[in-house]
Amino acid sequence: MAENNLSFAAQVSEWVQAEKEREAAVLRTAAQMVANNVRTSVAEGGRIPVDTGNLKNSLMASTSTMPRVEGEREYPNQSGEIELIISNLDIGETLYLGFQAAYGPRMNYGFVGQDSLGRVYNQQGFGFVDAEAQTWPQTVKEAEAKVRGCFEAGPSPRT
Repeated sequence: MAENNLSFAAQVSEWVQAEKEREAAVLRTAAQMVANNVRTSVAEGGRIPVDTGNLKNSLMASTSTMPRVEGEREYPNQSGEIELIISNLDIGETLYLGFQAAYGPRMNYGFVGQDSLGRVYNQQGFGFVDAEAQTWPQTVKEAEAKVRGCFEAGPSPRT
């Protein structure tokens, strides 16, 4: 960890800095796992239904506000932008992940009744958002194990 000739205070300071880096890495890893898992299709063992991929592509990330549900349109794959936002996420910041496709809430929660266009639905929800939120504690534990492995496999101690 530290050279033998470092003062105790310097060793503690070095340890604290390493722990801050590890904490940030766990946060970012867990957040990326959530973003990936919530977009995992039913066919791939996840919960989100995928026909065209538009709903899956409509996931957005932000550290300032919750992404808004918007009208019907085609969404490009946002994976790169999501990864960039997560990679810059700091401890104490809030990460907002939200699907923008107008039919996203209906696909997650289900819908029974007539919509604003007069179409009648009796659609059960898939619960992909709720299921992922419920597994947050396990996701953090898994991220912590991954990060610990990376830190332990990192550079060898100085001699």
